[in-house]
Amino acid sequence: MTKLKKYINDSFLAKNSLLKKETKITEAIKQISTSIKKGGTIFFCGNGGSAADAQHLTAELLVRLRPNINRNPISAISLLQDTSTITACSNDYKFEELFSRNLEAFSKIKGRDILVCISTSGNSKNILKVLKTAKKKGVFSISFLGSGGGKAKKLSDLPIIVNSKITARIQEAHIFLGHYILEEVEDSLI
Repeated sequence: MTKLKKYINDSFLAKNSLLKKETKITEAIKQISTSIKKGGTIFFCGNGGSAADAQHLTAELLVRLRPNINRNPISAISLLQDTSTITACSNDYKFEELFSRNLEAFSKIKGRDILVCISTSGNSKNILKVLKTAKKKGVFSISFLGSGGGKAKKLSDLPIIVNSKITARIQEAHIFLGHYILEEVEDSLI
């Protein structure tokens, strides 16, 4: 097998593992759709490449996913915020506080908002902390995870785990999963 074929095969296997998670994916679509209909906000967070995915999916809700569908913007916030907030929190507190402090600030109505965490390992301290904060605030949490789910698996209300240990393949499956879920959410709203 050539290297290209192996990459494609590994990517296929990671995405294909999501077929066994169809019930959880359907539940994620339902939870997000219900939150939006109630006037809730969808919060996203992640680190590294997952941070980029969190910002990407936030933009999909704020703007739109598909050019042929014009709809009102959907309330979505990336808990990453900006470099000033990230560096201030890291300097004045700890980096692990970043997402939880921002969720504390922005989530106002118990039972209405959704937190979507994206983590390939499921063990990042800031992800674990924000999941605990979500529980305290009554924010339903959905986590896109890999590598068995890590500690985040038990802290998430709805963990969706990509069966792969290869970070790049997990990230490819996560953005695919995000696009699929948000397109289904968008369809339920129009």
